[in-house]
Amino acid sequence: MKIYNFGPKRGEKIEKFDSDFIFSRITHSNTGVKVSCFHLTANGVVGYHQATTQQLFLVLRGKGWVRGGFPNRIPIAENQAVFWDKNEWHEAGTDTGLVAIVIEGDFMNPSDFMSMDWDGFPNQPY
Repeated sequence: MKIYNFGPKRGEKIEKFDSDFIFSRITHSNTGVKVSCFHLTANGVVGYHQATTQQLFLVLRGKGWVRGGFPNRIPIAENQAVFWDKNEWHEAGTDTGLVAIVIEGDFMNPSDFMSMDWDGFPNQPY
């Protein structure tokens, strides 16, 4: 057995795309799948940028907001996940703090396993 730490003290501060969060790499496989932990403190943000691959953003603790290629911010909280497709513009943030596991890779279809809480139309109430 081995025990690892992926807490914010082991991470790297990210400021690219006007971001403000701590990035802790967990693993990166030879198949291109990456798993990371994003630590956002109060008013933290993962800046608006285009996804280079499919991304699954799984909120473990806290609450915040996410958006795709539209200006509306959609609330997100613990035990919810957001999926962004390759090349999709997106952003995430929080007023109070948030911790998320992020899985990246060109392979995913989360709808095979999880039910949707929101179908992606920006004018639909949450």
